[in-house]
Amino acid sequence: MSVPAEAHAALDSFAAAQGWEQRARLLMHWGDRLEPLAQTEKTEANRVHGCESQVWLVVQRDGAQWRFKASSDARLLRGLLALLLLRVQGLDGSALAALDLRGWFTQLGLERQLSPSRSNGLHAVLLRMAQLLSEG
Repeated sequence: MSVPAEAHAALDSFAAAQGWEQRARLLMHWGDRLEPLAQTEKTEANRVHGCESQVWLVVQRDGAQWRFKASSDARLLRGLLALLLLRVQGLDGSALAALDLRGWFTQLGLERQLSPSRSNGLHAVLLRMAQLLSEG
């Protein structure tokens, strides 16, 4: 499965980071780069259930491709979401289902941040993405 160019840039950034403190700063930096959701998008219909923190996911069609936007009330989770979005933009439903989420975050050196609850929450986001694509 090919990795988008922006995802490669993230891999390079995290590979160059020295230790957890730099990775945490990078993670928050990537989260700050998320396209903000409008208040009208932060609805119950767009909320991802299965996450401890509040997470919203919106899908938009851009020509032949689907683009995801996401946000969370938790800063570190926003960073994880930003990195997830980098990895999944442009994938179809079957590619989303086949994505090795833990492997992606391990490549970034962030596997420590995937506590069972965060891992379950990110899997819930992936499942919701696939569901939205199948409905679209």
